[in-house]
Amino acid sequence: MANSFYMDASALTKRYIPERGNDLVDEIFSKVPSSRIHLLNIGAGEILSVLVRRRNAGTLSIANFHQAVANFNAEIVRWAAVTRASVTTRLVATSLPLIVAHSINSTDALTLKSALSIARRLRRAGDDLVLVASDQRLLRAAQAEGLNTCNPEVQDPAALAALIGP
Repeated sequence: MANSFYMDASALTKRYIPERGNDLVDEIFSKVPSSRIHLLNIGAGEILSVLVRRRNAGTLSIANFHQAVANFNAEIVRWAAVTRASVTTRLVATSLPLIVAHSINSTDALTLKSALSIARRLRRAGDDLVLVASDQRLLRAAQAEGLNTCNPEVQDPAALAALIGP
């Protein structure tokens, strides 16, 4: 059995901004084949907006901002190997009950519904999916829906290694 990893924007941002949990996100990117990394396509906008906010607040220098954007563009925007889930009319409609059930925002509901669909497909093939996020509400909702989760801000490195596998 092999785990795939669904990267929420709250976790993926750690790839481009030094903050608690970035070492574990980097570990996922270095050890997991890109074909087993998933993300919601609109999450790219969330990541870029965080980078812009940090630059505007002065907590990310102009040079570091440009480097982060270049890395982000190379790894996520232009990297064809990661699997991007598209936001479709069907995904929106089927995600709405998750907002009510778990008190999550619409983007988190889209992420969760998309991850659940991918997990079902992977499980039929004998594999599984781990939702990687640092958003507590999303993590609780994912766990309630039966998904494996990883919070890079608090995950034990040995536990992550077990999730990644050989």
